[in-house]
Amino acid sequence: MNDARKRRDAARTVLLSTILADVRNRELELQHPASDEEVAIVLRGGIKKRREAAEQFAAGGRAELAAKETEEARVLETFLPAGADPAEIRAAVRAAIAAGAKDLGKVMGQVMPQFKGRADGKLVNQIVREELAGAV
Repeated sequence: MNDARKRRDAARTVLLSTILADVRNRELELQHPASDEEVAIVLRGGIKKRREAAEQFAAGGRAELAAKETEEARVLETFLPAGADPAEIRAAVRAAIAAGAKDLGKVMGQVMPQFKGRADGKLVNQIVREELAGAV
């Protein structure tokens, strides 16, 4: 944030100060300093909000605002740790199915805790659906 302030990058400064405020609010909720995993959860929430806003702006014909929201989401993604490899997720899904989980909810319940903070739920859900369709 200090770097953005020194470069007089107002948009990035506002974005980062907003996220830091979200992290501080999360710390107040938890009543202890946020761990790296908890900060990643806050970042993912910020990214999700911005992607949803970009979709709505794009659907409403506001391309310039959609581009702004998309860029903010991209900036926030740079602060996240590397995500889980889809092949790793697919292997865990196959293992859960082989262990007897045959419906979406049970497979998701077994797989998501393994990738908490490292994989987007939409991606995991998509892989689970693909594997369940192939297992039938």
